[in-house]
Amino acid sequence: MKKLNFGCGKDIRKDYINMDIVKIDGVDVIHNFNKFPYPFKDNTFEEVYCKHVLESVKELVNVMEELHRICKNGAIIKVYDIYYNCSGVHNDPYLIRSFNDNSFNFLEKDYETSFYTNKDFKIIKRELIPTKFGKLFPKLIRRTLSMIIGEVISNVYFEIKVIKK
Repeated sequence: MKKLNFGCGKDIRKDYINMDIVKIDGVDVIHNFNKFPYPFKDNTFEEVYCKHVLESVKELVNVMEELHRICKNGAIIKVYDIYYNCSGVHNDPYLIRSFNDNSFNFLEKDYETSFYTNKDFKIIKRELIPTKFGKLFPKLIRRTLSMIIGEVISNVYFEIKVIKK
């Protein structure tokens, strides 16, 4: 199985092609994520792992379309990114956006803003990752509570399936 660690930073993963914008020990491919196309052939990857990288790209829709291009049909894109109502949002000078559990809805064909892309995806998992404080509350109320006070949810996790006809 061919896998891409997209925006790996220092998190070098065995059995992945580790890609980042800077040269760090263990990085296999250096590339600016805002420059298209990426240096891979169509239908190369069966999995893409993105941890705290999509929050820093300028053109999220273009990046997702490019990941779609380099993924095989049925590939899974795993995304961990910062939650919009967490103090960590203010810690990174390169952060462009933050996410909630609906941030990738536009990728699904039946969603009202699916016209942003003509590529097809299916969200197969979405999860809110609580902070230590957030773990004090039952899972059923964390999302609602996070809209009232911060520091309940720290990150969001998605598994997004690439669909090609």
